[in-house]
Amino acid sequence: QVSVVQLGGGAAQAGGSVSLSCEVSGRTFSWEAMGWFRQAPGKDREFVAGISGDGASKYAEFVEGRFSASRDNAWNRLYLQMKSLKPEDTAVYYCNAGLTWGTGWVRPGDYWGQGTQVTVSS
Repeated sequence: QVSVVQLGGGAAQAGGSVSLSCEVSGRTFSWEAMGWFRQAPGKDREFVAGISGDGASKYAEFVEGRFSASRDNAWNRLYLQMKSLKPEDTAVYYCNAGLTWGTGWVRPGDYWGQGTQVTVSS
């Protein structure tokens, strides 16, 4: 049984930084992409960042170079470092394992973390 456990998150002021991490257990995702989605109050869940097994990355346009995703395949861990945060980055962030993407589309995988609140104050 696959388990996705998230750590990190919390509050920051605008311009500050927050780091997230997640660890997947139950099977390896070394050859599959892992990534992050977020959901703000009253909005749909949206893609944030993804990184493939070989390190290729994809980011949502709103990231604008502020976030960096990385992974440790030996430990099945995924990280997201967020800098220059804005109040509109306030959301619950979700780790996802097994997502896929192509030109103009992203499809989440079947495995989700429990979600972590990130709150950015102005």
